[in-house]
Amino acid sequence: MKKDIILAGVGGQGVLSIAAIIAQAALAEGLSVRQSEVHGMAQRGGAVLAHLRIADGMIPSDLVPQGGADLIISMEVLESLRYVPWLAPTGALVTAAEPVINIPDYPEVEEILKTIMAFPLYRIVAAAALAKEAGLARAVNMVMVGAASPFLPILEETLENTIAAQFAAKAPATAEANRQAFRLGRNAASLREVF
Repeated sequence: MKKDIILAGVGGQGVLSIAAIIAQAALAEGLSVRQSEVHGMAQRGGAVLAHLRIADGMIPSDLVPQGGADLIISMEVLESLRYVPWLAPTGALVTAAEPVINIPDYPEVEEILKTIMAFPLYRIVAAAALAKEAGLARAVNMVMVGAASPFLPILEETLENTIAAQFAAKAPATAEANRQAFRLGRNAASLREVF
C-alpha cells in the first residue's frame, strides 16, 4: 500500500497542520511516513506546499513524483489547480471552495470550479461554512482533513483520535469543535460538490 499526497494552500490556512495530523494518524497505525514542506512567502499569503507519502513499507523519497499523487488536498481553489501536474490519472482532488484572492489577475472563480469539475474524482467543499457550523471558524483545515479522509489509508477513528489529542491542551470546546469540523468535512465528502 502506498498513498502519495500533495497538500496546498496559502500562508495561514493550516496546510502544515493538515500534513501533521495525517502523518501522526498514519504513524499511529504503524505505517511509514515521509514528508517534505515548501513554505514560499507563506507569511504574506504566498503558496504553501507539502508532500506527504504514506506506505506500509519503505518509502524511497520525501517528494511525490509528478503524475504520481493519489490525492491533492487544497485549502484554496486556485492552488489546487497549480499542482494538477502531480495528480495521477486515477487520483482525487479535494479542495475548499473558498478563494483567497491574493493576486490582481485572479481568475473567475466559476471558471476555476468548472475546471475542477472536469476531473473524474473531485470534491469541492464549503469548508468555511462547515467550520462555522462546527463552532470554530478557524477549523477549516480540520474540515478538509475530514473531506479527504475517505481517500486516505487511515481509519476514521484514528484520524479523529489524533485530532482530539492535538487539541487536548486547548479548551474542551475547541477540541470538540475541531472534531466536529472533521466529521462535517467527512460527511461533505459523500457528495460530489458542496458549495
